[in-house]
This record gives sequence, structure tokens and C-alpha cells, in this order.
Amino acid sequence: MNRPLLDAVIIGPQTAECSVIWLHGLGADGYDFEPIVPDLHFTAKSHTRFIFPHAPMRPVTLNQGYVMPAWYDIVAIDKQAAEDEPGIRDTAARISDLIAREQERGVPSARIVLAGFSQGGAIALYLGLRFPQRLAGILALSTYLPVGDKLARERAASNLDIPIYMAHGEYDPVVPMELARISRQTLMASGYHVDWHVYPMEHSVCPAEIEDISTWFDKVLTTGV
Repeated sequence: MNRPLLDAVIIGPQTAECSVIWLHGLGADGYDFEPIVPDLHFTAKSHTRFIFPHAPMRPVTLNQGYVMPAWYDIVAIDKQAAEDEPGIRDTAARISDLIAREQERGVPSARIVLAGFSQGGAIALYLGLRFPQRLAGILALSTYLPVGDKLARERAASNLDIPIYMAHGEYDPVVPMELARISRQTLMASGYHVDWHVYPMEHSVCPAEIEDISTWFDKVLTTGV
């Protein structure tokens, strides 16, 4: 690994049994979802380390080329838009480095959840479905499936039955509901089980969603403690 690890906000025990790597949305940073941790309630929480990495700064075409924290470039949020595959792959590699660090610290990959909101959720889906070792699950919030046309030939056999939680706001003005539904349909047509939720909100996270996420964490991060 020749590249430096991404800087991140880290919450949780020095010695953990589970890890959640949670990626923020476009223009935000790792502090964006830090406040959600106290509101999560699941059995293994006291044994879980949360890692909230900061995206690198880069120009974003969608936002007139302004430089901002971004996991990859976006031309448009539309199923017909060209995708920044090199940027997506580069970020996936850097998140893989964070998974490797958690493994070095004693957390097996099967106890690691990839989570993300919006652009971060797209990376969680992209990497989680392609990661060569078994993961605990993918939490994809207010997002879509990137590079879906290559999933059939690139997906990893180790995660064909990975638990996937997808949630979307009914009134989301940023990532269209249609795009999220198409993503869900693509995943289901490929044989994945998707735990799908729709909430009466815009491009955000709501209390009912946090409760449902806690329940899902209980399912996928059971440690027997």
C-alpha cells in the first residue's frame, strides 16, 4: 500500500469486534455523520468502531468545477450521465485500505459494514459488491448504484448474499427516487436481497430511519456479547 490512508473521524473502542466505515456525501466531511452515533442503539455498539473518513478535495463538474470534498467527479445525477469510473475505482481502493487497517487491528472483514450517504453510499455499493472478502453488510442511504452495467462481470462471489439496506427520501430533490428504484431493481435482478425503505423526507436522514438502521445493525453485527 503506497498511498497514505484517508484521514478520518474515529469513534469507539481501541479494541473492537466490529467496524462501520461510513462515507459522507458530496461537499461534506467525516464529521457530518459523527452526531448519529449516540442515536444508534444495537447490541454490539460498545464493541463497534465507527470510521468516518474525509473525502479528498477535487473539482466537481456538476458544481461548475468548484473544488470540494468529493469521492469522485459527477457530471450529472442521471441514469444517462457519464460516470467517473477512474475516480470511483481510486476511491474504492482507498476505502479498501481502511478495511485492511481494520483487519490488521483484529476486526475480521465479516464484521465490517460499509455505509454511506448519497455519493458515499454509491461508493459503499460499488466496493461492497466487488470486495473479494466477505463483509457484514452494505448500508446505502439516499443513493444509487454506480457502474451497474459492469456489476455482473465484476461482482465478488464472496458477497453475493451480502445484506443490503437501502433507504431513500420520498421527496429527495438531489438523488431522484427513480434512480434509487432502478438501482434497487438492478440489484434484485442480479440476485441480491435488498432491505428497502422509503421515508417522508428530502435528501437527509430522519429519526425513524435511524431506528431502522439500529435494528439492521443488530442483524448484521451480532457478536454474541
